[in-house]
Amino acid sequence: MHHFYYRDSELYVEDVPVLSLVKEYGTPLYIYSAQTIIDHYTRFETLLEPLDHLICYAVKANSNLWILKLLANQGSGFDLVSGGELYRVLRAGGDPKKCTFAGVGKTRSEIEEALRVGIYSFIVESEEELLTIDAIAKKLSIQAPVAFRINPDVQAATHAKITTGSEVNKFGIAFSQVSELFDKCSKLDGVFLKGIQIHIGSQIQQVEPFLQAIQKVLPLVEKARQKYGAEFLDIGGGIGIVYEQAIESGREDWWKERKESLTLAQYVESILPLVKPLGMRLLVEPGRVLVGNAGILVSQVLYVKKGGAKKFIIVDAAMNDLVRPAFYDAYHQIIPLREQLDPRMEVVDVVGPVCESSDCFAIDRLLPKVQAGEYLAIFSTGAYGFSMASNYNSRLKPAEVMVSGKTVKLIRKRESYQDLVALEEELT
Repeated sequence: MHHFYYRDSELYVEDVPVLSLVKEYGTPLYIYSAQTIIDHYTRFETLLEPLDHLICYAVKANSNLWILKLLANQGSGFDLVSGGELYRVLRAGGDPKKCTFAGVGKTRSEIEEALRVGIYSFIVESEEELLTIDAIAKKLSIQAPVAFRINPDVQAATHAKITTGSEVNKFGIAFSQVSELFDKCSKLDGVFLKGIQIHIGSQIQQVEPFLQAIQKVLPLVEKARQKYGAEFLDIGGGIGIVYEQAIESGREDWWKERKESLTLAQYVESILPLVKPLGMRLLVEPGRVLVGNAGILVSQVLYVKKGGAKKFIIVDAAMNDLVRPAFYDAYHQIIPLREQLDPRMEVVDVVGPVCESSDCFAIDRLLPKVQAGEYLAIFSTGAYGFSMASNYNSRLKPAEVMVSGKTVKLIRKRESYQDLVALEEELT
């Protein structure tokens, strides 16, 4: 569910008309619903109550400080993949003792920074990384907590660019190599085995791949617990969200009848029989499922262009603002800010101004007729929207706004041309 809906034919976010935000802050504009994020986090927490658990929000999904602060205030931990994400979490008031640090290419400086602030656990993805952490920890007279990321070689049935649990992916330690690494870890003075982790991909909409991965690693998890004292099992993130039917018109509670492919309740009910008997702490790393449907990107129609074979709706947002359609061929629902109850529909491409043919938000999409000057909302952009934005074509990154009830907070200013060149050397 989320808190975007039509009221009196106008699109609202919580108790605020979206058009009022557009008039105040301009477009392109990212808008987030704080209550949606809180609702999703609280729902997950409640479902996991039968277990000793820790939710570690995947910062890469959306790393805005105000979103991190919102989640930290709910008690969330964080899943990090860079020193920059660690810095953001600390600035937002996050607790490093609730943070895991993953990624196949951690630098020595990132490892040292994480050790100094007392990270909960590193997620180790290779033998060389383990030895590097050991050396740095001994230099600092610290024993570093580590968890081995096991690659279970399970197909996640998702986009090829976001699958991570197959043996052809760069992630994790091969299943056949884990036992040997257990032994090696136990003989090192600078590290100790704290847990086991798996993560098989993103935007997964069936529970079976998760179950296959967990079942496959259970013997290694038991060995890690009994012989080496491991205390947690981290089953990663990857739960998908609905993009195709993000909103329907007619009433505010439309979402109650939406059929989702995989709900949080179905996910937890399915994994519980596998993980509860272990008696270990369970870590989960949701990202998209917490923030994806909590955000929209609003864009103004600049021109309506009739081409030789197609009709184009040219908007002021572009692939630099939201790259998912260009990069993943991803579908995002697009609707006008004003509901058209009896709309005249037409098949169009919704495109941006960037000099790439891939700069499209929708191709051959049936949409209500719109004119230049009107606004469109692109839904489900709370995850991997702004966090993947760039300055391609020297375009300015958009502003971000968070709404909580009737309260509006500008959580990132729109960039200026001065910001665009601020870090470049002065011309002389």
